[in-house]
Amino acid sequence: MRARIGRLRHRLTLETSSRAGDSGGGAVSTWAPVAEVWGAVEAVGGKEAVAADRVSGRAAYQIVIRHRDDIGPAMRFRRGGEAFDILTALDRDGRRRFLVCQCERRDL
Repeated sequence: MRARIGRLRHRLTLETSSRAGDSGGGAVSTWAPVAEVWGAVEAVGGKEAVAADRVSGRAAYQIVIRHRDDIGPAMRFRRGGEAFDILTALDRDGRRRFLVCQCERRDL
């Protein structure tokens, strides 16, 4: 996908994960917003797998946003009732204009 500013039409919330201890000695993951960004969201594939006699599916998405230095795999994008877990974030042309993020979608 060639990135153009006009294609960044989806409003996304960039979130980061944090873990806090609970009263039972375990940990609870929570998500905190980092920023609101505009992005281009495109479905690029999916896969289906059988594990423990259960069929599960994963949808792969590519999300393009304006370049940021603070994005990593412990983050996600949220759009309404969908969450997109960030797998990779690449500056493909090295010009620090856009980031291409490979993500997996899951429903909240």
